[in-house]
Amino acid sequence: MCGLMSRFYSFKRTNTILQHLRLSSHMDAAEVLLERKGCAGVITLNRPKVLNALSFDMIRRIYLQLKKWEQDPETLLIIIKGAGEKAFCAGGDIKALLEALKTDQNAVRDFFREEYILNNAIDSCRKPYVALIHGITMGGGVGVSVYGQFRVATEKSVLAMPETAIGLVPDVGGGYFLPRLQGKLGYFLGLTGFRLKGRDVYTAGIATHFVDSEKLVMLEEDLLALKSPSKENIADVLESYHTKSRIDQDKSYILEHMDKINRCFSADTVEQIIEYLQQDGSPFALEQLKVINKMSPTSLKITLRQLMEGSSKTLQEVLLMEYRLVQACLVNHDFPEGIRALLVDKDRSPKWKPADLKEVTDEDLNYYFTFPGSNDLKF
Repeated sequence: MCGLMSRFYSFKRTNTILQHLRLSSHMDAAEVLLERKGCAGVITLNRPKVLNALSFDMIRRIYLQLKKWEQDPETLLIIIKGAGEKAFCAGGDIKALLEALKTDQNAVRDFFREEYILNNAIDSCRKPYVALIHGITMGGGVGVSVYGQFRVATEKSVLAMPETAIGLVPDVGGGYFLPRLQGKLGYFLGLTGFRLKGRDVYTAGIATHFVDSEKLVMLEEDLLALKSPSKENIADVLESYHTKSRIDQDKSYILEHMDKINRCFSADTVEQIIEYLQQDGSPFALEQLKVINKMSPTSLKITLRQLMEGSSKTLQEVLLMEYRLVQACLVNHDFPEGIRALLVDKDRSPKWKPADLKEVTDEDLNYYFTFPGSNDLKF
């Protein structure tokens, strides 16, 4: 009898584990929703509890579906959005990457490689691609939106490339799109991780349209209702909502400070940028100075060179450069330390090595820019 009961409980335990695995598999499958609605393919980043952060599985599934829709003559439009009200996508799942880094560096390299291949696929996509960048949009979230033909911001959009705060660089093609923004705005955003908010995401040239958040559902419905959407009539629908938007119409924080940004961030070295900010002495300049002084000195110097070199490269050349830069960052001190300070212990007091800009030499920088990489990026 005891043996029978033991087998029964063993079976029950096994069945419970299997049910849990099936549930986990279902939950994983639901991390991103890929749906056909009318003539459109709709991508919904579906991890609202973690601000729709990108996992490796999400990146792989979006890429494969994007390629299918691109070849499908009945899919004429692609829309990407985030679930929930807080975020479009706060970036890659950095915490998961840090855990993987301890046991399997190949898996981490695969994540970045697949992510950059997806970024390039969005840029070269032959179907109109509409990104609804409502809410927090950072890092990898910028990468799955900024290369689409249409990017729609709302008054609740918050966009940033904050990688220098975690010992990394503004990747996903940051070296391509940031230096191509007006004046020195991209250099400012890449070095400080400054958060563009609301209409400034449009004013900066990152969003192509601005729509009131309460109209976003109606906008999507109107796009889905198009019988045979072309680039032109998609643009017409977006423009009709854009021109009716009145929220913060005459408000732009960024434009107020463009003279200071252009003047202070025009230098060829981070040390000179700091000197210009000190000389300026305005509350805005002193605030940026305080921010920069908290960033990884190594990341700051890599980022400035990355943006300068990227300004004359193609997107694919930049992504290849960044793939190698990121791999070098992964095996050095500052990236895991930045994650520890920001996301694990949350003490916000990273101990950078080197801790001073003067200690980051040209030889150190050359190490990052000549890093051979592993399983190099191919498109």
